[in-house]
Amino acid sequence: MKSYKIAVLPGDGTGPEMVREGVKVLQAAAQKFSFNLQFKTFDYGGERYLNTGEVLPEGALTELREYQAIFLGAIGHPDVKPGILEQGILLRLRFELDQYINLRPVKLYPGVDTPLKDKGPEEIDFVVVRENTEGLYAGTGGFLRKGTPHEVAVQESVNTRMGVERCLRYAFQYCRERGKKKKLTLCGKTNVLTYAFDLWERAFHEIGAEYPDIERDYGHVDAVCMWMVKNPEDFDVIVTDNMFGDIITDLGAIIQGGMGIAAGGNINPGGTSMFEPIGGSAPKYAGKNIINPLASICAGSMMLEHLGEKEATAAVENAVMKVCAGHIKSLSAGKMGYSTSEAGDLVVESL
Repeated sequence: MKSYKIAVLPGDGTGPEMVREGVKVLQAAAQKFSFNLQFKTFDYGGERYLNTGEVLPEGALTELREYQAIFLGAIGHPDVKPGILEQGILLRLRFELDQYINLRPVKLYPGVDTPLKDKGPEEIDFVVVRENTEGLYAGTGGFLRKGTPHEVAVQESVNTRMGVERCLRYAFQYCRERGKKKKLTLCGKTNVLTYAFDLWERAFHEIGAEYPDIERDYGHVDAVCMWMVKNPEDFDVIVTDNMFGDIITDLGAIIQGGMGIAAGGNINPGGTSMFEPIGGSAPKYAGKNIINPLASICAGSMMLEHLGEKEATAAVENAVMKVCAGHIKSLSAGKMGYSTSEAGDLVVESL
């Protein structure tokens, strides 16, 4: 029997409740499809930081590298200054574990409402591949004369040939294996960001020549946002840099029904990857058993796909689709018609 080591980071706010239901479904899938998931929980998050002053303890990254995947709840505590946990946990894990791909499926399930008029599951089904360790998030820059009337703040976008190329290769391969429209769209801003996206565009076409079965397309980021709303059916896979990817994936979450169903993966194809619901920690709902756990369950499905458990992946996704179509009234917290634990039970029953 195959066995996988999974690090669980429940995190803050409603994170532990969502993770609880995600793990419940994962355990049911493992039993049904005859593999083993070895979970170990780590208490990294706001409460630990407030109690110890420590964001990640010494040796944490070394230990996490021993796991094939990390299953994350949410990071963000109302009593901790914004940025401390996000940079000290989320960004540090992404950068130091070299999770250089952020993978975001944008898929509308039957029974889920979208704000887009006359669009349904047939039109909203694409994936965003976002470069995850460079760009503006690399943290290069600084201040000059900070706090004075002549203050200067510089934030630089770092784009290396290595970083761009490995992201593009992943996107081309993913597009091929996805086997749908076989169309890869580069989202950039070549008319203004003439250095960074000159590199992206050249590499896109050079690597694309190795994938003659994949149609290459390009769109400025503002146009891509417009077409995601007007004609989402035009997209199959979108590849882009860190900042633009951060923006368009939130737009994608809304058109697929909201944060209550959106999940993502931070991928290191040869190392430890991390899977999480897209929404935040929602501390005002914490402990009330009313948060929607479906995004966490979908993150678990993505994790199973990454581990190579294709049958289990499809089964979990189909179970979520059945629950969305036949049970859940709304994806919003407190409006589902079910508690958090009841919603998780429904997915297990459908599974």
